[in-house]
Amino acid sequence: MSEQNNNHESIDQNVSHDNIEHDDSILNETLQEFDPQNNEGTESTIANDIDLDTFKARIAELEGEVKQAKEHTARANAETYNAQKRMEQEADKSKRFALQKFAKELLEVVDNLERAIENANADDPVTEGVRLTHKALLDVLNKNGVEVVEPQGEKFNADLHEAVGIDPEAPADTVGTVLQKGYSLNGRLLRPAMVRVGQ
Repeated sequence: MSEQNNNHESIDQNVSHDNIEHDDSILNETLQEFDPQNNEGTESTIANDIDLDTFKARIAELEGEVKQAKEHTARANAETYNAQKRMEQEADKSKRFALQKFAKELLEVVDNLERAIENANADDPVTEGVRLTHKALLDVLNKNGVEVVEPQGEKFNADLHEAVGIDPEAPADTVGTVLQKGYSLNGRLLRPAMVRVGQ
């Protein structure tokens, strides 16, 4: 029995040793087959005709295209941003000056109330009611961005004032008498002040 076991072990070792040698020989054959220095002719490996300069040029070309695409995207984003800002500014401008025509028409009502107050009897209770109405109207206009341009004593400014006569008592180029108040809406002139100017 022991002799059979020994023979069996001997056979296993021989088989195992043969497998190792066989595996080593296949590996060596493969390495030699693909080593350009060890094979030629019909058994040679595929020749390497790849030109690295061509690949480098193509890579540079693609990098240039990517850079150009990024620049184009950046410009498009900037244009979109600018267009959005312009639209926001236009919307804000329209919102701020939407009341321009309406406010300008209300100024005639303010003028009439001021004339009524100037020519009325101060002790008349109706005058007090007109005065309170005038004040309430100016408060509403003021809340909506309408402000009085009261230039008396200031240097004449053709952008804000409309000269309609000479005031002999006022210094040269200075607003003397204000015949009609001016008004602005959110910083934009709504109506120039009608004034007499010193000569």
